[in-house]
Amino acid sequence: MWQRTFKEPVLVDVEAGSHRLYPVMLESPELRWAFIRKVYTILSVQMLITVAVAAVVVTVHPIAKFFATTGTGLALYILIICMPFGVLCPLAYYYQRHPVNLILLGIFTLSISFAVGLTCAFTSGKVILMSVILTAAVVVSLTLYTFWAAKRGHDFNFLGPFLFGAIFMLMIFAFIQLLFPLGRTSMMIFGCLASIIFSAFIIYDTDNLIKRYSYDEYVWAAVALYLDVINLFLALLTIFQATDT
Repeated sequence: MWQRTFKEPVLVDVEAGSHRLYPVMLESPELRWAFIRKVYTILSVQMLITVAVAAVVVTVHPIAKFFATTGTGLALYILIICMPFGVLCPLAYYYQRHPVNLILLGIFTLSISFAVGLTCAFTSGKVILMSVILTAAVVVSLTLYTFWAAKRGHDFNFLGPFLFGAIFMLMIFAFIQLLFPLGRTSMMIFGCLASIIFSAFIIYDTDNLIKRYSYDEYVWAAVALYLDVINLFLALLTIFQATDT
């Protein structure tokens, strides 16, 4: 979801041509694969942290009750919601500086995890389970598809301008919904639009991971994919909540 800079190509060993991720690859496939594994390792840790934190928030009922019934809890909830945006600014500057980048990434992940947990705390277990299963299925299938398509020479960089416009439209939709609630039907429409948009973001950011991120942008690549997965989950959660009776 968040793209930084283009990678600088590295000369490739011609004997490794059969292992290239895409036809016009000019860098070492081994180095690119090592980078991809590093990003997905970080992403896996982020998802495990999110599941653990959200599980604690959901199962320990006094936590959700505190945030839902007290003014202090509401203020803290707003702070938690805003914290990821605040952390992204220094992260964009220090994303290449270890270990500051990992510390900021940890704060970013924990704040989003807590917000997701609070959202799930007021949702039925059936809705959460369906959202988790569908999110996992979509993420895995779209990731595999993007690698398959890249191998055959397809490029998804053209999606960038369209996704920028789509996310802006989605933000306006959410703002209108906040001011003038339109009921379950509008929430289901919002969830459907968001799920389509963030599914496209998964393809776009995975394509960037394969071709465009430089090797020192592993934190930024992990942030982009993490936001795609979390936003897709929340969009599906919105759809199932709107249809749950």
